[in-house]
Amino acid sequence: MHQDLVKNPAIAPTFSAQRKQIDLESLSWSISGFMPTSWTGKSMEMGFALEPEVSSVPAQVPGSVQRALRNAGLLPDWFEGLNSRACEWVENRDWMFSAAIPDSHFADMAPGARYELDFAGLDGNGTVVFNKKQIGNFDNAYIPYRFDVTELVQKLGNHLHIIFFVPPRWLGQVGYTSQMKDWKPRFNYGWDWIQRVVQVGPWQPVSLIITQTVAISELRCRTDLDLTEGTGRVWLKGTYSGLADRGSVRVKIASAQSSQNLLIEKEISGEEFTRGLQLPHLAVQPWWPNGEGAQPLYRLSLELLGEQGEILDARERVIGFKHIEWRACENAPEAADPWICVVNGRPVFLQGVNWTPLSPTFADLREVDYEKMVGTYHTMGANIFRVWGGAYLEKPWFYELCDKLGILVWQEFPLSSSGHENWPHEDEPSMDVLTKVAHSYIVRCQHYVSLLMWCGGNELQGDMNGGKTGTGKPVTLDHPLMQRWNALVSEEDPGRRFVPSSSSGPRFLANSREYGQGVHWDVHGPWRAPGDTPEECEAYWKNDDSLFRSETGAPGTSSAAIIRRYSGGMPATPGTLENPLWRRFSWWLEWADFIKEKGREPAGLDEYVDWSQARQARLLTLAVGMCKKRFPGIGGCILWMGHDAFPCVVNTAIIDVYGELKPAGHAVAAVWKSSREALISP
Repeated sequence: MHQDLVKNPAIAPTFSAQRKQIDLESLSWSISGFMPTSWTGKSMEMGFALEPEVSSVPAQVPGSVQRALRNAGLLPDWFEGLNSRACEWVENRDWMFSAAIPDSHFADMAPGARYELDFAGLDGNGTVVFNKKQIGNFDNAYIPYRFDVTELVQKLGNHLHIIFFVPPRWLGQVGYTSQMKDWKPRFNYGWDWIQRVVQVGPWQPVSLIITQTVAISELRCRTDLDLTEGTGRVWLKGTYSGLADRGSVRVKIASAQSSQNLLIEKEISGEEFTRGLQLPHLAVQPWWPNGEGAQPLYRLSLELLGEQGEILDARERVIGFKHIEWRACENAPEAADPWICVVNGRPVFLQGVNWTPLSPTFADLREVDYEKMVGTYHTMGANIFRVWGGAYLEKPWFYELCDKLGILVWQEFPLSSSGHENWPHEDEPSMDVLTKVAHSYIVRCQHYVSLLMWCGGNELQGDMNGGKTGTGKPVTLDHPLMQRWNALVSEEDPGRRFVPSSSSGPRFLANSREYGQGVHWDVHGPWRAPGDTPEECEAYWKNDDSLFRSETGAPGTSSAAIIRRYSGGMPATPGTLENPLWRRFSWWLEWADFIKEKGREPAGLDEYVDWSQARQARLLTLAVGMCKKRFPGIGGCILWMGHDAFPCVVNTAIIDVYGELKPAGHAVAAVWKSSREALISP
């Protein structure tokens, strides 16, 4: 999705009797660029403060340094030609986001009030300065940070600075997974579907939280559907401060559409709330995946009550009710993992895409961007997203939309393969950090009804040549980090599945020479035609014995208009390694395949695009259609990949950078919306 389409609606502050959360998005933010560490003090030689190398320009929060510089005319459009290379200098500076916080926010400073600055996501490492005092550091883009500034608050003239240090030099696709010790999204450094644009900036909201002594500190809940009774149940737990054991909590659950449709209102003791309890026998309607039924949602409201019954603080969650079981595929090997997803007692074929970021500068995205893309997949008939491990925990808008539209979420923790070596971390410090990250993911996401399962990451295994394990097969629960994560999920989110990697089982790829041997459980590939002729391709899928395919795809070009629009004045053809425009996406070049098939060079860009897009549509129709026909011999098929985040001349995406369906997108949607019975009928 092109950055120029980003919108920035205001976010209103939230209040309760004892707690006020003020979003700081609307402040007059600016950024300045410094040579590394030169923002810290005076020049030894000259004795005066060093000026920034890049003078102050307006910025947004959440927002990226790159977007602010582009808006100020200091960066070219990184989508065009080879311009992304001309933007890499941004990575070699420290960047300071600055804003004055209005005095009105501190006008009613009450004795005993606590002031905290909350940072929901900072990409990637740096420090925070408030009123000239360094209040804390950050070094992990995957977790939120909160700093107490009560002792530093002034009635007048409060200033906030967020300084981002020079990011790590390399975290990209080709490297060594177990050596990646910087906790920042890796895709920004370059992958087969995006060029290097290393985002810097606060990618989630920044808030001022004012607490008047009493507050709910945490609210956690998860739900289930009792198929025997046809009722729902909620597990509820949390913490609060300021009342010792004297407080109580009032719980209400009502329809999200109408608060008048009240399912339960119950007052519980503070001790029950902090210990955790279940609320069973709720008269709810089941939540279904897209295409299987409706998605009724409910509002869980929590009120912390004082000794006189007064409301001191309040929180809420939107929830839904489903029940998940996993069953063995038809004719699966006895020892194989179960890959038939049974939702509310009904086996469901899982069909969808691997969800990757919508933009390299994802800090600049707003809710409307998610509404368009998730809505497109819903209309196409998708019922699952695999949120890929080379990125980050998505913004709340994403999960809320999945709840509303019935799209299940396979959520990965932030690990991915690297090409040279794909083995997860085994050193204690890294495993400690990654366990903390996984815990944060669970706490923030477990209440979403669309959340289906957890996964250790993308393509974690011995390297492609055999590697550390001596086999090259996907990592298993024997790995120490996977043991930690599996235990964490079992304790913190019981009832949800955890798998160590995608793919998983005895094999990473499905090899047609091994069909019938029972070694293809959850597999990846192919990403190209699995044969030289249509007959060979059809035979590959007809004889397939995999139990699940969490990645498969086929390359296809963007439209000729997009290729020309973002060529940067470079020749649009030929689509070969000799053309720098195409060389950036060398994995997916098929110019030679055209020549082999037609016996000649393409007449021009338009002919080649028509051929490439038709070929992609044909291959994906075959792949998805044959998998769906085999159900319940196979549990599902998830495409790599869904949408472009960059104007790739060629890629495996089925939706282009404008958010429009390629011919392959229309073809896949037709299969997704068809019943299995219609596909197998003559």
